[in-house]
Amino acid sequence: MSLEFGLTKGPFNTKFAPLGALAAHFQRQQTLKPLAQVHLGLKKVDFSGVDKLTQVLVSILAGCEYLVEVNAKLKPETVLAQVWQFERFADQSNLSLTLDQLSLTNLTELEQAVRVIWQSSSRMLQHDWRGYLELDLDLSGLPCGKQAE
Repeated sequence: MSLEFGLTKGPFNTKFAPLGALAAHFQRQQTLKPLAQVHLGLKKVDFSGVDKLTQVLVSILAGCEYLVEVNAKLKPETVLAQVWQFERFADQSNLSLTLDQLSLTNLTELEQAVRVIWQSSSRMLQHDWRGYLELDLDLSGLPCGKQAE
């Protein structure tokens, strides 16, 4: 898949362009492939269980604090849905029902899948711990930039 980012006046804009780039990266690296190990046992009407879990992740990355925000923030974003290889985003009620139906076994499988995803992309695990790990924190809350203090 090749993505092109730019400013247009056409009807194909999305305010979540960075999520589109992240989707392309995830698809190229097959980052979310471990989610397929979560066997939800739900019938597929429009979306599989893995699709719904992926959409929950996209909603978190899009800044949805609650799933009820999915309908307002992500539902109109058909271009972003297509970049994530969905025809459209699922309704928030479908995502909520999927999460409600997770069993303890499903939660364990999900935890293992997330651990695999985290370990494969974690730079902390690749750090040479014989040396120091430097963290630069700025707690002042001042703006950053060329003219900042």
